[in-house]
Amino acid sequence: MKAMILAAGRGTRMATLTDDTPKPLLKVGGKALIVWHIERLVAAGVKEIVINHAYLGQQVEDTLGDGQQWDAQITYSPESTALETAGGIANALPLLGTDSFLVVNGDVFCDIDYMTLVTALPKPNLAHLVMVDNPPEHPKGDFVLQAGKLKATGENQLTFSGVGVYSPALFDTVVQGEAARLAPLLTAAMADGLVTGGHHQGVWHDIGTPERLREIDRQLKSG
Repeated sequence: MKAMILAAGRGTRMATLTDDTPKPLLKVGGKALIVWHIERLVAAGVKEIVINHAYLGQQVEDTLGDGQQWDAQITYSPESTALETAGGIANALPLLGTDSFLVVNGDVFCDIDYMTLVTALPKPNLAHLVMVDNPPEHPKGDFVLQAGKLKATGENQLTFSGVGVYSPALFDTVVQGEAARLAPLLTAAMADGLVTGGHHQGVWHDIGTPERLREIDRQLKSG
């Protein structure tokens, strides 16, 4: 299985930290956020990695190179302007191939076991999402997980972690090179019962503000 790390966002909530540095290259525990994902993907046997980028994208390529130092094979999907999540994934499909693939948001920090996701998408499902407990900054959640399936509405919603496995078919309606959001595609697939989910109860943080970045960095450095 191949993987894609989403790294095209501007990171506007990070204030001046992203003026000269793309958000996935911000460091916690002495390593860039995106490097934590690369290392965990390789440890799970996922070595072919596609990374999209837009804002300060050349820095991403210059820093990570071809991935050889992590025993990975990194290719890049540049975007002149950020295409949002679904648009970015659809734009990278020629690099991802025809089989299902793993996608990770480059600006989260987690200990999700990627090895458990390598075979998480049996046909005819179009997506498998890793859900987490709702953090304080997102108390209402995103989707409802019931008996392994996800629904767009209902009680006891959980938050989408930004980690999922997708079939290329989920993006059939997205025009390559155009911006498109992921949520409408997922809710449509949920209505057809084609999205499964799992509940991760370990470490997960959305690094959305400088304060959260500093707190995770403090925790990692203190062990």
